[in-house]
Amino acid sequence: MKRLLVGFIMSVGLIGSVLAQEKLFECDFTKSEVGKVPDEFLVLDGAFAVVEEGTNRFLELPGAPLETFGALFGPTEKDGIQVSARIYGTSKGRRFPVLGVGLNGAVPFRLQVTPSKKALELYRGDDLLVSVPFAWESGSWTKFQLRSVKSKEGEWVLSGKAWRDGTEEPKQWIVTSTSKEEPSAGKASIWGKPYSETPIHFDDLLVTRAKP
Repeated sequence: MKRLLVGFIMSVGLIGSVLAQEKLFECDFTKSEVGKVPDEFLVLDGAFAVVEEGTNRFLELPGAPLETFGALFGPTEKDGIQVSARIYGTSKGRRFPVLGVGLNGAVPFRLQVTPSKKALELYRGDDLLVSVPFAWESGSWTKFQLRSVKSKEGEWVLSGKAWRDGTEEPKQWIVTSTSKEEPSAGKASIWGKPYSETPIHFDDLLVTRAKP
């Protein structure tokens, strides 16, 4: 009886975990056509295209021109949502790219790595909310997670983390910001600024439900 009870509790826990990570959008570009952008993406600006390198396919942003470029994907949501992605960039001399993911549409909450500042930053539109030290490595993939949830107190809580692919995921959120201002509904996004004049690669995009 005790074993059955323990098994039931574990099953409930697993079900809760699956529900908390309900997938709303997923794309690893494996089946995407090379040279094009998948139909489910809305490019805001930039010559994004799927490229193939060995057996891997990913979305690439060229190294020129030197502007800010982004693309939207996934469902239109206000909160209770999380976006994840892997992003690759390289430096060139003292020039560095800027890499990021976003939520809530074209003027988003944005989690970005800014190597020139050695920082992981959280923005709302162009307004900087939080900045913490971050050690980015050129020529490596960086994993991003950004989550927006409405707390029981009626505030919107934005949380983000980033870490080098192949290393252990941080157990805690690295940057967090709260606001009483209701966010706009919008899609998730990826962002790149190729200031180093080298391409930026995006892969393993995922949008899931999230709970406080």
